Amino acid sequence: MDGQDEPVVCRFYRLINAAPSPRRADRSADGMLPVRGYRYCEALASASAFGWYLYPPLNFSLVWDGVEIAWTYEGADGWYPLRGAQYPGFRQWFEEVAPEAVKTLAPPFLVAAREPGVVQIWSGYLARTAPGWALLCRGPANIPRNQGYEYFEGIIDSDTWFGPLFGNIRLTRTNSPVEFHLRYPLFQVQPLLRQYYREPSFDVLGFDDLGSAEWQSFAATIEPNTDQMRSLGHYAVDTRRRARRGSSSARADNDTGDDEGGTE
Repeated sequence: MDGQDEPVVCRFYRLINAAPSPRRADRSADGMLPVRGYRYCEALASASAFGWYLYPPLNFSLVWDGVEIAWTYEGADGWYPLRGAQYPGFRQWFEEVAPEAVKTLAPPFLVAAREPGVVQIWSGYLARTAPGWALLCRGPANIPRNQGYEYFEGIIDSDTWFGPLFGNIRLTRTNSPVEFHLRYPLFQVQPLLRQYYREPSFDVLGFDDLGSAEWQSFAATIEPNTDQMRSLGHYAVDTRRRARRGSSSARADNDTGDDEGGTE
């Protein structure tokens, strides 16, 4: 996030040194979108690219027998019953480097919830957002779901709540290991302005409320394409062009902002 012109919305603090760096989510959904969707469906590509990917801090596996959960990790001697588990070696390291007042507060890596098959997974990071911003933690957008678990979605008021950046899953497969790998996104976190998810306002209008401007916009969108030479993906091209114009205007405003207030 360094070197950006825009203000920093989120800062990630790495506590587990081996945890992969968060990465801007991918317009191709980590390569999983069909090529035609990636090239021509801007709505699909934009949704895929919204936010950042968080990855597991190590390769590990879970297995659920319908009652109990066990876990193992790359290099482990076997399977271990899961109640609450620390990242290997993390507690000792944390106690050595953390301030005296928090030495006993090392966050757990995995926690089995009271609900059957539910596990909380820590990314290895803390996160702090700018005032008024929160983080939606969810499964990676438009990446096919693993058949062994489902994601819970949660919104964290990360401008005031400063703690482990974690997500929750529900195991859906029994008696067969479910694997998590450093290479594949575990969660996707997306920045949200609090004012738009707490009490967003909306109106419900009827057919008679549509004016001439709305009908013209509707017709421009819905009318069949009669230009046989028009290139595919015109909506995507128009959207990207507007985004570039908006970025250029914002940079221009920043460049001239010091002159608009006059001198004291």
